Amino acid sequence: MTRGMPKALVLFSGGLDSMLAVKVLQAQGIEVYGVCFVSNFFDSEKAEKAADSIGLKLKIVDIGNEILEIVKNPPSGYGKNLNPCIDCHAFMIKKAGEIIKAEKYDFIATGEVLGQRPFSQTEDALKRVERLSDIEVLRPLSAKLLAETKIEKDGLVNRGRLLNISGRSRDRQTELVEKYNLKGYATPAGGCLLTDPEFAQRLMKMMDYWLNFSHNDVELLKNGRVFWLNLKTAEKVLVVIGRKHEENEKLKKLVQEKDVLLEIEKIMGPTTLIRFKGSEFKVDDKQNKILIPEELKMSELHMDTEKDEKDILNIAGILTGYYSTKARGKEIKIKIK
Repeated sequence: MTRGMPKALVLFSGGLDSMLAVKVLQAQGIEVYGVCFVSNFFDSEKAEKAADSIGLKLKIVDIGNEILEIVKNPPSGYGKNLNPCIDCHAFMIKKAGEIIKAEKYDFIATGEVLGQRPFSQTEDALKRVERLSDIEVLRPLSAKLLAETKIEKDGLVNRGRLLNISGRSRDRQTELVEKYNLKGYATPAGGCLLTDPEFAQRLMKMMDYWLNFSHNDVELLKNGRVFWLNLKTAEKVLVVIGRKHEENEKLKKLVQEKDVLLEIEKIMGPTTLIRFKGSEFKVDDKQNKILIPEELKMSELHMDTEKDEKDILNIAGILTGYYSTKARGKEIKIKIK
């Protein structure tokens, strides 16, 4: 048993359960700190707001590259969509273990609730996470329904003051919200993009088409309308068209050396980014005149057939103009960068 007040590191998403885990431990006089992991698929915005609301000191750690590799090949498989929750959680616990050793915390805790999620929060899944990470975890909200941990046996926490919440009902959590006077907590929605069916479909296509996709590639999938075209070399070309000003600006920030950017001259409209993973995409002109139809059937563009660079630029230009309502039915100039 450590001397003085025990120190706990809580994996903190900013959701209600992680907030309650903090409060349950603090009620025992435990000194609690939070860690929030971030990647392409989950950020720290919610966690930062929640931590601020309860006065929790929060550490933010970027694990984007590691999570990308787990997504590509998760040993424990995926959940309902493309979410490798078990392996992702195990990796987070392992990283938290490095932090507690380096910064001398006494134990790790999470806000997980037994049976709340069918893939990652069953008893077997929780045990697998601990085996994979080789670190014991305290789950204060469901501890009385789980085997007693060494953390409890060593007297770092009082097991009798931990909870026995299980399942998907939020009734117990609602009672605790009133008890701890919590305000402004986030609704219990999935905070990971990998659980979103639409985004998962986008990423699955990228995984099929580009084996070595990068952090930057994934960010493109979050910022516009996404189309895939076929070059005659059998390479897949990604075309992303911004839907609003914020996405246009993000696409400009994500541009890489071989990318091509399209913008409409003199008419407000989307920015389009073209990315090709093979040799350099050949662009002969810096401007292209295109007649934009009043109405467009996607089937008329024959996107599934093989095309050369000029054809791809033309299709991307038509789409760029079509998604600007002011350009429809006009011959417009497309700037090519």
